[in-house]
Amino acid sequence: MRQNNYQGALQQPLNSGFGATSTATEVIQGIDLTGKIAIVTGGNTGIGLETAKVLANAGATVIIPARDIEKAKRNLEGIANIELEAMDLMDTNSIDAFAARFLASGRPLHLLIHNAGIMWVPLRWDNRGYESQLATNYLAQFQLTARLWPALKKANGARVVNVSSQGHQFGTFDFDDPNFLNREYETLLSYGQSKTASNLFALELDERGKDFGIRAYSLHPGAINGTELAREAPLELFQKLGYCDANGTILPEVAAALKTIPQGAATTVWCATSPMLDILGGVYCEDCDIAGLALEEGITKGVRPYAIDESNAKRLWTLSETMTGITFKPAE
Repeated sequence: MRQNNYQGALQQPLNSGFGATSTATEVIQGIDLTGKIAIVTGGNTGIGLETAKVLANAGATVIIPARDIEKAKRNLEGIANIELEAMDLMDTNSIDAFAARFLASGRPLHLLIHNAGIMWVPLRWDNRGYESQLATNYLAQFQLTARLWPALKKANGARVVNVSSQGHQFGTFDFDDPNFLNREYETLLSYGQSKTASNLFALELDERGKDFGIRAYSLHPGAINGTELAREAPLELFQKLGYCDANGTILPEVAAALKTIPQGAATTVWCATSPMLDILGGVYCEDCDIAGLALEEGITKGVRPYAIDESNAKRLWTLSETMTGITFKPAE
């Protein structure tokens, strides 16, 4: 019987033995990635940098496409098995050029980790006129995966890992107005929509790619201290969310719940390498395990049913082909 995760059929924790405090180094213990090739977007800072380091230390060749090459060189200095390439996720031509260079190398691609993302940004647009969080956090994932598909198939066993977020619970996907042309822009609503899309993409990609040995996952890394994700966020937004006091000081209970960067990268690395997922895909994970369904009110652990819904996933795939101009047929 063919297994898939439509409607959350596989959203059951596996009791992996790891948890919220596990680090990326701990979850990859004993796994040898010698000869494997990985691409990690956003791999020069934050949890992406930690992900890249841990994979490289396990023997993988890690390719990091970056918008700011000089910054990436500084951050990655001294790390073996790293290759740097230029790419800007807000520029579709840049994505295509990067993918073309990789395909020209003739190498297989064993791990494609979509780590790069933006949050808390004002309304702005990419070079096509698409809203920036949707473009960066999701449409770029779709485009890059489609372009690199031949290399993923060549690996004879590959994984695509989408770093999503619990923030998918901020918003469903608005198929009628994804670019906020006819509704008021709210940065968190936009972020939620983009992460819901990332979850739906992993769900459908796994179903369409499994016959080629390509499995896909989405995940929530946790709330993490020390990343650059909030660099554009106004103080008022954090106050409104109850994260800090009137003076801008983070509340003790909030600080206590934050993960370190090594802990924040752990679920990504677990999804990318765990043998427990060899015959499972299309699932949303958190704290180094498959998450349960989120059925309670408010922002809570788990994944919302709308983010793992079959009809939403198929509808999004069709819309993504239209928006990107890419016909992505994994079976061909």
